[in-house]
Amino acid sequence: MEQLASDRPRILVTVQSPEKAANEEVAWRKNDRYFEGVRRHGGEVVVLDETSGAAERAAAFAEMDGLLLSGGADLDPALYGEEPHPTTVVEPERDRLEQAAFAAAEALGVPVFGICRGMQAVNVFRGGSLGQDLPGHNSPTYPAPEAHYHHMRLVPGSSLERILGETDARVNTYHHQAVRPDQLGSGLRVAGTDGELVEALESADPDRWLVAVQSHPERTEFTSPEFEKLWAEFLVAARDFRRGSAAPPGRTTARR
Repeated sequence: MEQLASDRPRILVTVQSPEKAANEEVAWRKNDRYFEGVRRHGGEVVVLDETSGAAERAAAFAEMDGLLLSGGADLDPALYGEEPHPTTVVEPERDRLEQAAFAAAEALGVPVFGICRGMQAVNVFRGGSLGQDLPGHNSPTYPAPEAHYHHMRLVPGSSLERILGETDARVNTYHHQAVRPDQLGSGLRVAGTDGELVEALESADPDRWLVAVQSHPERTEFTSPEFEKLWAEFLVAARDFRRGSAAPPGRTTARR
């Protein structure tokens, strides 16, 4: 049965403005991958970037059923009380946009999904910090036809383990910053590690749908197929929020 438009959850996706990017065409292509992930599972995409006006932001915050914090440049280390490393490249206007979006999502209780920078943003906005430079964890620049990989071990009993149905997953590597276990923000718990660094985190509140991963599951050509379950669960949670019946992460039945 075709899903009614009124039942399509509105997913606010925060991205870098392609007009502000070094390569506008590549930036559009990157952003489209996030939108595709939402649409594959029945969501309506609402986009904000650093150029969005105050009225547009306020309307999107009030109407969102889910928030997707996408990848991008580094967060300003001033947000966690540090001076920038020489390799750090920041987007201050985007930081301010996403701080406001995350605060609105927290106030409303809408599901939150963080990807790469988005995971780091969740951690920093919850009072955590980051390791600013991590050599050897990056891949050839998108849209190169190859990527580097490593393994993520899921924490037993975590929501992410229940969602993926796996205890170990191969993930792509597209980051030079990271979260260490001792840098975790308030109310968060580790959901996956590579043995040293946090590869996934989630809310410590079992009733709060907040899941974030360091890898890029929107890049399906470089992602294990079980991560489609994560996209599906996020959209189910957003749809349930829209209907007023939100379920905790990992306890929904993925449906479209």
